[in-house]
Amino acid sequence: MKEIYERFSRRRFIAQTSCFGAFYALAKLIPLPVLAEELQRDSRVAQTPIVDKGFASVRKVGNGLYATISDPSKGLQTVCNGGFLVGKDSALLLEGFTTPGGAAFQMDALRMVSQAPVKAALDTHYHFDHSMGNSFYGANGVPLWAHAAAAKRIVESYGPMQGADKDAVLGPYQKRVKDAKSDAERAHAQSDLNAVTGLFAVASTTVLALPNHPIDPSKLPMSIDLGGLTAVLESYPGHSGTDIVTKVPEQNVVYAGDLLFSGWYPVCVDEKATVSGWRETLRKFAALEKDTIFVPGHGQICGQEGIAALREVFDDIAEQAEKMYKAGVPAEEAQHRYVVPDKLKNFPIYSWGFTIGPAITKLYAEWQTK
Repeated sequence: MKEIYERFSRRRFIAQTSCFGAFYALAKLIPLPVLAEELQRDSRVAQTPIVDKGFASVRKVGNGLYATISDPSKGLQTVCNGGFLVGKDSALLLEGFTTPGGAAFQMDALRMVSQAPVKAALDTHYHFDHSMGNSFYGANGVPLWAHAAAAKRIVESYGPMQGADKDAVLGPYQKRVKDAKSDAERAHAQSDLNAVTGLFAVASTTVLALPNHPIDPSKLPMSIDLGGLTAVLESYPGHSGTDIVTKVPEQNVVYAGDLLFSGWYPVCVDEKATVSGWRETLRKFAALEKDTIFVPGHGQICGQEGIAALREVFDDIAEQAEKMYKAGVPAEEAQHRYVVPDKLKNFPIYSWGFTIGPAITKLYAEWQTK
């Protein structure tokens, strides 16, 4: 495992994916916030990580519960967050991350605290930053779990990028930058080009490894006994149509995947994303115990304040969009007219066309069907 991790060291990873430059430049502008003061006082949360490689650290967040938190400003081996749950009999890993090296890093962290056999690794959903490292699990005989639709979505979304011509993939995005009619539209188009450049760099050079244990969402919730530790898998709408959440009810800890962007604008670009469904999911999260700890898909570990903040983001997008909708502003124009309010200016925006733009167009579509 250490050899795989070293093969995907920060320097070599960046060198091997030179077309990742624009995306990496973006990532360096998004440092990870420090742990909130409330969590620093929570006895469940260790104040010192068990390991910190810069690009990601692993911290105990409960009895047998660990959170892998990524800092993309320091490297792109993992990008998303994950974690692992360790019982007396077995362990459950969460996420495949962006590279096999990222998955290897998390496995090494697990072995620092336990030699329990790994029951499975779970992709919380199919997106590239959560699944491109899956081949590490396959090479090590670890069963790979995911939503029943995840494997198909990986093939459909990233298969066409395997061996594709870079200029053909990026050309339409470059044309949008060139043809932009305003500074705002040009900036938004450039942010989308940066994001797709990074996505292509990973998807076009990665061996796609598919989940081999599909989870039927109609059979959820499902309890997983790890030996003195029970994890509950649940499925909720919102981000990708393939989202699975891991809860540990006895300890009030939730691994939320990308249904929670902690301190970020949420990525809504997926064709199966639903703004109304996502807002309802967040309402359900907000109804959980006040002391619930959430491990988000991106951003810092948080409590209920993280849920409240993301709900506020959606509320603001909906409020501005509704005013434009009632004023007859077309959706294409409305998505560029949105203004980030001062209270949300510290929230990173991964890409305008991955976050705010599709959120507004999806809201318009929902309103038009009423």
